[in-house]
Amino acid sequence: MNIPSDLKYTKDHEWVKIEGDTATVGVTDFAQSELGDIVYVEVETVDETLEIEEIFGTVEAVKTVSDLFLPLSGEIVEFNESLEDEPEKVNSDPYGDGWMIKIKFSDASEIDNLLSADDYKALIGA
Repeated sequence: MNIPSDLKYTKDHEWVKIEGDTATVGVTDFAQSELGDIVYVEVETVDETLEIEEIFGTVEAVKTVSDLFLPLSGEIVEFNESLEDEPEKVNSDPYGDGWMIKIKFSDASEIDNLLSADDYKALIGA
């Protein structure tokens, strides 16, 4: 199970990469393996400002549909549009080409509430 130590994580199995005042977000290797083959990623919240924990989109796999929860409050400034044609990138490269959104976050103190790689490993029993 791949859990990069340079990323932050949520209890909802999303990863967060902080770069300046922007955060890139995707689902973890654990999440994509639990979901199975991902067939569709829907994000219709680009250019919207949402609060932490609000639903920003959904991931549809062969057997289930799962909501995606915003890990930090802020404006969604970008969606990885390549996922519209190739949602399987979330399975094959969850921390690279399978990223989902970029957020211009509004409250940097919320970063302190995210999980470290070790905390996330403990959460999933890895």
